[in-house]
Amino acid sequence: MKQVIQIFSLILVAVIFATVWDGFYILPEGKQAVITQFGAPVGKPITKAGLKMKTPFIQNVQFFEKRILIWDGDPNQIPTNDKTFIYMDNTARWRISNALRFLQAVGNETRAQSLLDDIINGAVRDLVNKNNLIEIIRSSDWSQDYVAGTTSSRDMIMPPKKGRDKISEMVLDQASKITPKYGIELIDVMFKRVNYIDSVREKVYTRMISERKRIAAEKRSLGEGRKAEILGKVERELREITSKAKREATEIKGKADAEATKLYGAAYSRHPEFYSFQRSLESYKDIISSNTSLILSPESDLFQYLQSIKRQ
Repeated sequence: MKQVIQIFSLILVAVIFATVWDGFYILPEGKQAVITQFGAPVGKPITKAGLKMKTPFIQNVQFFEKRILIWDGDPNQIPTNDKTFIYMDNTARWRISNALRFLQAVGNETRAQSLLDDIINGAVRDLVNKNNLIEIIRSSDWSQDYVAGTTSSRDMIMPPKKGRDKISEMVLDQASKITPKYGIELIDVMFKRVNYIDSVREKVYTRMISERKRIAAEKRSLGEGRKAEILGKVERELREITSKAKREATEIKGKADAEATKLYGAAYSRHPEFYSFQRSLESYKDIISSNTSLILSPESDLFQYLQSIKRQ
């Protein structure tokens, strides 16, 4: 009897040890789990973190991410509707919304990434093929008012009908209709980079250089016109100032001459004989020099003062 009890005790200890060893597991934060029994899922996914229990040795635990994951696709060469080849580099955010379905349909995250390659790249290719290049490279905020306010009317830039943001939303909507059956929720899809292929890139660069040269020439022309306008204004103002200054100088000089004439007239009117004498002396100064000979008539006014000097 004692031997039976010992055997029973050993079995009980072994069961307890097995239960503790393989019957409990910890579900971390940010994870979710699916219990499988002989490879088949058992029950619903477990999403609440903490200490959990399962049947030891018979059941297994498979953990999956509950947090948001990043999908980053490889760049693909895609033609647009207007036959322009571009490289599209896309990225997306996704998460496992139904761990049980994900396990049954996909299995693991590596296969999920490959699955998303097919789904998202297919949606991107489909929508890029249906839209012109302008819709892919310009954002949705290129409205008519924005274009009119930021570009010249000569540039002939038209706003997109949809724009890059709207097309990325359309890609998300199209891909999101497929992913739920795999237990995947697609949160958003973004065009990380859009670039031309090498042959198109050279043409675009040449066109950009030509466009920039045209704009530079236009700016220089406007600058030269503005320069001529400013110089003409300065020249006109200078002439006006000079003319005004000359007019004022002439007026001042005329007033001074008039005042001087008035003073001379008042002074000479008192002594006309003195004035006549002074004018004669000034005439002598201009006419007579050291080697001058004069032939005068006796009745000459100039001779009158010379005779008076001789008498004296």
